[in-house]
Amino acid sequence: MRFFPLLMALALAAQSRTTQDGVYTDAQAARGEAVYSKSCTSCHGPNLEGDAQAPALSDKEFVIEWNDQPLGDLFERITATMPGDAPGTLKASEVADVLAFILKKGGHPAGAAELPAGAAALKQVRFKKTS
Repeated sequence: MRFFPLLMALALAAQSRTTQDGVYTDAQAARGEAVYSKSCTSCHGPNLEGDAQAPALSDKEFVIEWNDQPLGDLFERITATMPGDAPGTLKASEVADVLAFILKKGGHPAGAAELPAGAAALKQVRFKKTS
């Protein structure tokens, strides 16, 4: 039982990771930019600005909607609904890469490890607005 406090501290630390903790790499964001350019730009625009039919992915409304939400929820939404003309066709690794690109464009810092390509692991990372 003496390890219980240590395990609790580790569990809380894992749950408290945010997009401000460098949860993707620059290389992953670069791959994500390529996927985004091919699959997302026609609706969301080259600078994530959106249009009349598709929401922006970097504006104040996007940040308010996703702030403090698990990144896994955004991963699941992209996986199930994007791209709009072929929902569910992106591979999990492509979705993770696009998320990395979105985070980079939104001013979230890069880190040493890539975003995992799975919703369950991304449930442990919360989207946190940039300062």
